[in-house]
Amino acid sequence: MKFSSIVATAVVAVSIPVVAAAAEWRGWNIHVEDYPNTVALDQFAAELAETTDIKLQMFHGGVLGSQPDAIEQVRNGGIQVGQFNLGPMGPIIPTTNVVSLPFIFNDVPHMFRAMDGDVGKVFEEAMAAEGVVPLAWYDSGARSFYNSERPIMTPSDVEGLKVRVMNNDLFVDMIAQLGGNATPMAFGEVYQSLKTGVIDGAENNYPSYESTGHFEVAGFYSISQHLIIPECLCVATEAWEALDADTQAAVRTAAQNSANTQRELWAEREAASRAKVEASGVKINEVENKVAFQELMAPVYEGFIAANPDLASVIEAIQTTE
Repeated sequence: MKFSSIVATAVVAVSIPVVAAAAEWRGWNIHVEDYPNTVALDQFAAELAETTDIKLQMFHGGVLGSQPDAIEQVRNGGIQVGQFNLGPMGPIIPTTNVVSLPFIFNDVPHMFRAMDGDVGKVFEEAMAAEGVVPLAWYDSGARSFYNSERPIMTPSDVEGLKVRVMNNDLFVDMIAQLGGNATPMAFGEVYQSLKTGVIDGAENNYPSYESTGHFEVAGFYSISQHLIIPECLCVATEAWEALDADTQAAVRTAAQNSANTQRELWAEREAASRAKVEASGVKINEVENKVAFQELMAPVYEGFIAANPDLASVIEAIQTTE
């Protein structure tokens, strides 16, 4: 064979374009079918299929493990997408503990103004450094007090009440500052404990209060909105950094579109839950003066800042968000 023929053959061989394989992603979600978050995540996967080469298979109902396990799987790249509440991220990413401070947000719109703006970028940077990139913020509602004894209108109404809280020192301290007796316990034990008087009350959002039947045994719901913890649609840092800029932009757009859908569906779900419990005879009241509650949280904040001085600026940034 002539040298020129060998060269020509080589040129043809190297000029064949290489087609990259579509990325195969797996996603974790703890919620069941038809839940607002689940619907939004399925929308996210469908939009990725239309606008990118990413094929995302969502696994709902926590079938890929518990939330702490799934967070670790996203961090090490075993799962590429996760839809997480920021609460359980605290042990890994201390910055996320800020959103667990009682009354840190005035209401849900205030939370979204902060998280969709510059404050959210602070969280994104801290989370991405630990292997989890938040692309959009989901609504998980606002937690308020409910009990079987009386409406809560002022802090003094909490005095003496045995209130179930999640197992977190911040929440135990919150109830203590209000004069109540905090009782950490598993969520599945709350209904029977309310029914038998082991506890007087608990705190959660409307859909949880309604869907668990807690309204049947705790007929006073007081809208304090003392705890508003956002949820994130997150991508593994490893998977994110493997994408080119155009694909990253498309993924962000799809994530924000899914968040918009989730927020709309969540609002509808909350409204339906409130209507159901109101129709059952539950007495609902607004806490008109949240400042009185917030002022009592000063020792909680002081203790938190003493242990986490570098997070004082994040707290201030949230509190100064209009």
